[in-house]
Parts: sequence; C-alpha cells; structure tokens
Amino acid sequence: MTESPSLLQSRWAPVFAAVLLALAAFAVYANSLAGSFVYDDDASITDNLTLRHLSQALNVSQLPGDGATVSGRPVLNLSFALNYAWGGLTVRSYHVTNVLIHILAGLTLFGLVRRTLLRPALRARFSADALPLAFAVTAIWILHPVQTEAVTYIIQRAESLMSLFYLLTLYFFLRGAKSPAPWRWYPLAITACLFGMATKENMVSAPVLVLLFDRAFVAGDFATAWRQRRRFYLGLACTWIPLLLLVLSTGGNRGGSAGFDVATSWRDYTLTQFPALVRYLELALWPHPLVFDYGTFWVDHLWDVLPQALAVAALAGATLYALGRKPMLGFLGALVFAVLAPTSLMPGTTQMIVEHRLYLPLAPIVVAIVIGTYLASSRIAAAAFAALAVGLGCLTFGRNFDYRNPITLWQDTIAKRPRNALAHSSLGSALAKAGRFEEAVAEDQAALQISPNFVEVLSNIGNALAQTGRQMEAIPYLQRALHLKPDHATAHLNLGVVLDLLKQSAPALVHYEVAFRLRPHDANVCNDLGDALSRAGRNEEGIGRLEEAIQLRPDYVDAYLNLAAALARANRMSEAQARFETGIKLKTNNAEAYDTWATTLLSTGHLPEALVQYETALRLQPNSAVEHYNYANALVAADRTGDALTEFAAAVRLKSEYPEAQDNWGNTLLMLNRPEEAAAHYQEAVRLNPQSPTAQNNFGLALARLGRIREAAGHFETAVRLAPNYESARENLAHAQEELRE
Repeated sequence: MTESPSLLQSRWAPVFAAVLLALAAFAVYANSLAGSFVYDDDASITDNLTLRHLSQALNVSQLPGDGATVSGRPVLNLSFALNYAWGGLTVRSYHVTNVLIHILAGLTLFGLVRRTLLRPALRARFSADALPLAFAVTAIWILHPVQTEAVTYIIQRAESLMSLFYLLTLYFFLRGAKSPAPWRWYPLAITACLFGMATKENMVSAPVLVLLFDRAFVAGDFATAWRQRRRFYLGLACTWIPLLLLVLSTGGNRGGSAGFDVATSWRDYTLTQFPALVRYLELALWPHPLVFDYGTFWVDHLWDVLPQALAVAALAGATLYALGRKPMLGFLGALVFAVLAPTSLMPGTTQMIVEHRLYLPLAPIVVAIVIGTYLASSRIAAAAFAALAVGLGCLTFGRNFDYRNPITLWQDTIAKRPRNALAHSSLGSALAKAGRFEEAVAEDQAALQISPNFVEVLSNIGNALAQTGRQMEAIPYLQRALHLKPDHATAHLNLGVVLDLLKQSAPALVHYEVAFRLRPHDANVCNDLGDALSRAGRNEEGIGRLEEAIQLRPDYVDAYLNLAAALARANRMSEAQARFETGIKLKTNNAEAYDTWATTLLSTGHLPEALVQYETALRLQPNSAVEHYNYANALVAADRTGDALTEFAAAVRLKSEYPEAQDNWGNTLLMLNRPEEAAAHYQEAVRLNPQSPTAQNNFGLALARLGRIREAAGHFETAVRLAPNYESARENLAHAQEELRE
C-alpha cells in the first residue's frame, strides 16, 4: 500500500487527505440537503418552542418531554436552536449542519487513527502507511450507507454529535499524552466529554474507554496510566455527575420511553437485543436492506434467539479475552459494546433495532477490517479499499433518495417491513398532510389490522375519514381512542373537528378546550380552539388564542386566516384585512387562502367583496371542484341563481362524488320551485353520503313538496336518528307524521 515517500511524507499530505474526505462526504450527501423533516423531527424541532430563543435552549426544565429526542439533552437542543437562529425552520440549514458534523467526526477519526498508528508500539509496522490506512478507515466509515440514518435523518444528530464528542475526547487525550504540555489538551478532552454527556447518554462509557485506550496504546498498563494521569481521569469521571442530573430531569426513564421502570421488563427487552446486535454486525459488513424503522417485536423464549445469543456471547467473550491478552484488539471490541450497551441493556418500549446506533461502533469494526486486510495482503489493499469506498458512497447517495419526503421514506419502510404498524400509521399521517385522505385511511386501516388498539392510528383515521366527508364513520374511532387513552390531546382535537363539521359546535368546543388544557403550547390546538371560540360568539377569547397560535408558529397561514375571520366578526375589518394580507404573503397564489377569506367576508355580510375573492381563488385553481362549489354558494346568496347552477354543475363535473355540491344544487333548485329536479340531486347526495343528516332532511323536504309524504317521513326519521338535536329535521318529521295521520 506504500506510495511515493515524497507524497506521503509531505507536511501537507494530511491536509490534502482531509479535504478529499470532506469533499467525498459532501458529494454523497448533497442530495440529502432538500429532504423534509420526518417523524420525530416534529416533536424536537418544528414544535419545540425552546428553539425560538437561544436563552431557553439550555434550560433543561423547558425541553420537550414525552420521550422527545432532545429531552434531557441540552447541547443537542442548543445545536438546533442555533439552526433556528440561522434560518428558522428552513430544512436545508439543519441538513447542512448534520453533514458538517459527520465530516468533523470523520476528520477526528482520521486524525485519531493516524496518530494511533504512529504510536511507538505500532510505528515499526505501520509508520510508512499510517496516513493511507487512516484515510481508508475514514473513507469507508464516512461513506458507509448505514450512516445515513444518523446524518440524513435530522433529529439523529443526537447520535452523530455525541459520537463527534466521543472521538474528540479520545483525540484530545492522545494529543495531550504526546505533548510536553499535556494540560493544554486534557481540559479540551474533559470539555468534549462533558458536552457529549449533555448530548446523548451513550457517552457514559467515554471515561472508561479513554482509560482502556491509554492502557492499550499509550501507557501500556493501568497502573502507569493512573499514576501519570490520575487528575485527568478524575476530571473525566466528574462528567458523570451532570449526566446523572440530566437523566433524572427526564424522570429517569426519558418520559416513560426507556428505563428500568417502563412497561417493558428487562428480560423481555434484552431478548430482543441478541438479534439486534447480530443485525448491526450484518449491516456493518453488508448494508442491505437498510430499514428506517424495524417496528416493535418481542421474543418469547431464549431458545427462539439462541443462535444470535451464542454469537453475541462469543463476541463478548472474545472481547474480554482480548482485553486481557491483546489490549489493542480488545479496545476495538470494547468500544463497540460500550457504545451499544446503554440502548441494549436499558429497556425500551418500541425501538428494538435502530440503525443509527451503529454510527460510532462502525468505526472500530472498520479499523479491524482495514488493518486485517492490510496485514493479510498489503498489495491488493489499496485497490480493495478504493473500490469499497466508491461502492459504499454510491449506495449512500442512493439511500438518501428514500429520505426526500416522509411519503417515500415510509413507503420504503413498508416495502421492507410490511407488518410494521407504525410505518403504516406514519405513512397515513404523511398522506393526510399531503391532502391524500383516501390513501391515508387505507394505511391507517392496515395499521389497525396489525395493532387494533394503536391509539394514534385510531385518532389519525378519525381525522382522515372526517376530511373525506365521512364524519359519522370517524366518530367511533375517535371515541375508542379516548376510551383507551382519555388524555390523548390529538384525539380530542380531531373529535372536535369532526363534531364541528357535523354542525355540533357546543360539544366540539368542549373537546377543543380539553385538548388545549392538555397541550396549551400546541399551535394547532390554539388555532382550532380560537376559531371555535370566535364562531361561538366568544370573540375576544378566540382572538387571544389565535394570536397565541401565531406566536407559537409565526408562519402558520391558517391561524392568520382564522384570526382575520375572528377580527371580521368583531367588525375590526382593517385589522382583519391586514391579517389576511400577512397570511397570503406567507403562501402566495394560494387559492385556498383566498377561498377562506371569501367565506369570512360572506359570513360577515360583505357579499360583493366575497365574490371578488372567490373569483380570485377560482382563477388560481380553475379545475378545483371546491372553488366552483364555494363560488356557487356565494352566487346563491347574491341571488344569481342561474350562474350558481352553472357552478354547481362544474363542481360535480370535476368531482363526480361530491355530496355537498349535490345537496346545495338541490337547495337552489328547490328555492326556484323545481322540486322534482331538486329531489334527483338530493337523492344522489344521500346515495353518496347516507350518514349526512342534512342531505336526508333536504331530500325529505323535496319529497314532501312532491306529495310523497311517507317517503319524506322516512328520510326525516333518518336525519333525526343521525343527529338527535337537529331541530329542523324534528319539526319536519312532526309535520309529516301529522299529515300522515290526517
């Protein structure tokens, strides 16, 4: 593997190597920079209020709880706060930072390996090739596709940043051990160790591993290491104190998600870790397939995982043997087990196999492979390492495409783990956010087939069904979710939305208020509660909640539009117009925003202005059935019924299954005293949505007008059964029954 002495012995050679490594990393991760926030990113980044002010970022008591990734990890949280200060929630800045952390970790590994190979105990064998060997180790590690989960998945900066501090602790120690003035370096090592402890709990083993490193590569034995650097090790040990305090700040169990007092027993969880550890080794050697989320699984008996348990026991035994007889090799094995130990021994409730946990343990595995290959055949080593690095880089580049948005990521996960309920649920949520509600319902149903009592899925399917106009179907799911978990804020919020859509404003408001009591700092809850309060006539309270929603999320377009509506109801039209204009600037050329503002203007008696806004919305989205439908309703209010009929027809032409449009089309025809035509449209509305009390009642009115009283009474009865408090339907039923008696 030896190259030209003049090239490798140049003082600039390490710099050139470092630049080349950095460029290679940027090249393979360039396509990750436009990726979206996904999964746990929401709880720890997009919904994390402490990021808005740097002064709050290190306040442990204010960090998000409930098992959020930043919980009890102030340095990690501060890194995200710096991103927020730099570019708000612009996702690119977070990705760029993750890639930079990955590069810094790689360069630290490069320096650590190169300087370790130049230690007296190894110099005779590796001095000529220390730099290319360190380069090979780092290139393979930095380009390995299993690292994507810790780099491309933004919130798993927790793993990469902790690993950077872990490597820096070792690197600064090594520099200090070789320096005539070691205390220029040892404080840096202790500081890096402290920062790592405040980034992720896996850092707990660092002080012990530094001692093992010292014994293997520097001092030669424990007694010499302790005698020469006693104060340094005491300083490292002191970093365990803040780690303990940070762990206690999360309740000692990360909000009930991991710890010895969670619902999962130590035995049950440990049995899952034998296949997990074997899987990590497999991925280090053959990184396919990569899976974002493996799902929850349990092992009933030890003999079900006996082969994996024996393999892990053999590796652990070999590591212990090597620590005694071959400490350099033993250190590599110890580093693997030490970093994985906290997540492998501490019971968790959901994540059994997680690929980002392999981020740092991959380094000693790669070191062993590279050094072993070099010792076996130095002639072919260079070509083999180059080909391997290029191949791994191509796989990493390809894997990043799966992360381009939540939908593609969860679709890939389901393709590899089809029985993963969480993956189906998460795909359903992503589809719902994209407005693809029918597909979302299908994924939620798939999740419930796997896990019938999955509360989040029950809540999500209720929301998706409501958005497809199937509110009555949604209610049982949401009620079951609240039966299983009465304090589930999202289920209360979604049930409030469903009841609102069914015109049951009073009970809807109750659920909004419960959701707010459970999650007072959730912008979505503040927005929905504020809108409901305003529509219920409690305008000042509603305006206050809507302003809170905007403070929590300054780019929340819906909150601006709802606040504009609330201000309009309070007859503060100039303020309302200003809020609308602010919202529309955040989402330019947004037809839905113009449509929402037009509806507000219509409801507050500003009909001419409303028509102008509806026309703007329709111009922006001429093929939107919803825009034609809403414009038609405004035209009816303006007594332009002929134009309204044309717009209803356009809406139904664009969306054949549109029960609301059929219903209001019937209303307009009935108003024009054309009951037979109206009845045909009401009949279609009832066919499309038989659970709609409004459509049932209106169909009854048309049938009554045609003299078909008995049929009309049947539809009135159905309307009352569906909505017992529907006064109009009750009155119509009473009139119909009286006529039948006569």
